[in-house]
Amino acid sequence: MLIVKNKKAYFDYDILDSWEAGIDLRGHEVKSIRQKHVNLKGSYISAVNHELYIKGMHVSLWKWLAPSASLPPDRERKVLLHKKTVSYLIGKVKESGVSIIPLELYFKGSLIKLRVGLVQGRKAYQKKQVLKERTMDKEAKMQMSKYV
Repeated sequence: MLIVKNKKAYFDYDILDSWEAGIDLRGHEVKSIRQKHVNLKGSYISAVNHELYIKGMHVSLWKWLAPSASLPPDRERKVLLHKKTVSYLIGKVKESGVSIIPLELYFKGSLIKLRVGLVQGRKAYQKKQVLKERTMDKEAKMQMSKYV
């Protein structure tokens, strides 16, 4: 079941590959995510000491939590992947102009998983082309629905 999707990432980047990863969360963060009080817009993943951390993911404070026990909503959270995958991703980022971006957050059973993507940025003219194709597809569907 999908919790949140980073729609901006699907528009701004070409997704080369994606992986399923876990996230290191605290108890009240899990409760907030279950209530869908999370935002992936503008977040990215960086490498520190051969580990991946998600930065910019905003998880709102749980409303029943005491203010003294709260963590910052935009804190860095560790992304849990196999060492081999982490080293592959770090190597790809260093060698070419690609980035690691969180694509979506979802439930897998009772676990919260993060879809991580290896992406390459689109140019402005490519974004315009994508918008043009979407509108053309939308108009074609409208025309087809009139005749069916």
